[in-house]
Amino acid sequence: MSLAHLLYRFNVAVRGLERTLFGALTGRYPDDFRLCVDFPVENRGFQEKSKSSGLLEDIIGDGFLFAVPKHRRSTEKRLKRKYGSPGLNLKILLPRKDLKTCNTCGDDHEIGVLCPTCYKKVIDETKAMQEAIQNELKLEPVETEVVVLYDGEKDTKSDEFWEGKRIVEMKKPRPQWFSDNLLQKTTQKEATTSEVKPTELG
Repeated sequence: MSLAHLLYRFNVAVRGLERTLFGALTGRYPDDFRLCVDFPVENRGFQEKSKSSGLLEDIIGDGFLFAVPKHRRSTEKRLKRKYGSPGLNLKILLPRKDLKTCNTCGDDHEIGVLCPTCYKKVIDETKAMQEAIQNELKLEPVETEVVVLYDGEKDTKSDEFWEGKRIVEMKKPRPQWFSDNLLQKTTQKEATTSEVKPTELG
């Protein structure tokens, strides 16, 4: 064994010791750390064998074995996975047919549900009436009837009609959609005569 070979092996051993100490102290290894196998340079047979059969060939062998499905999905199943099922869960976008346009404000809303825009006006008017009643009656118990009147409504009836009632006046005109008689289905005035107009006969 020559002196050059001894120096080479000593250098390799020192580098290995240095890397081992570095890993033990820092908890990690350098980026250029590699697994080295120390063998005599004169052993040519081992070198030729390592070149012919590498580690990758030992793992792979003759080739890769990929996992593939044994049975292909049918067209119906593939379409259901892509677009969903009409009876259960449909993934495609469809136009809604349960919407209608409000005849008053023109906004769209669901059929069978109050228009949220018109209902918001009712909520705001109700809150204004509640605030007016609270400011007038001061949250005290009232045994008499409470009547909310808008501008110009007190003169429509005689003073005898308002006797025994607590009147709360709103300082604004009554909205057109808010009927003064909530028992009526429409905002039409009460009929002055009891005559019934016949239908068109001709």
